[in-house]
Amino acid sequence: MKRALLVIDVQYEYFTGKLPVTYPPGSFENILKAMDEANAHGVVVVVIQHTAPQPNSATFRKGSHEWELHSEVASRPRATLIEKNLPGSFTGTTLEEWLTEHGVDTLTISGYMTQMCCDTTARQAMHMGLNVEFLSDATGTLSIKNGAGAVTDEELHRAILVTQAMRFSKVLTTAEWLASLDNSETGLI
Repeated sequence: MKRALLVIDVQYEYFTGKLPVTYPPGSFENILKAMDEANAHGVVVVVIQHTAPQPNSATFRKGSHEWELHSEVASRPRATLIEKNLPGSFTGTTLEEWLTEHGVDTLTISGYMTQMCCDTTARQAMHMGLNVEFLSDATGTLSIKNGAGAVTDEELHRAILVTQAMRFSKVLTTAEWLASLDNSETGLI
């Protein structure tokens, strides 16, 4: 098994912008812990950065502070940084080619938001034949209210995890994932 940890959209938009992530508590710290341990175990870290396709977008506007990677993510070692414009990290990017070049067969999902970019990317990866691990406490979301109704952050997060576990991913806590790194002789690339 050759793993890559995907760190999706850990940008200031989710901290100080219009979309503050509120659930689960500690998700950001778990993302950082996963990055640190991945690097310590030789698992490549791939950072994804979302950019709004419209130059005057209200969110993820390229060059704005909210578009920037959180400094704690930006300062950690990574194998590559891939910019995307849509929820799926594979759509219109070089991610698939990069993973193939590096022999990755297992993708571990962390980052924001659970129901949007993390869920979409996990489904895409599974469709491509990759094994997918979804970190339940190193992904996160917020409560949403729109014309279709309202859902709490906890309900939304849980529903996506349950759906991921049905078909698309092996859902793990960060601690469970870290234990699998310690027990694996094949996690190195």
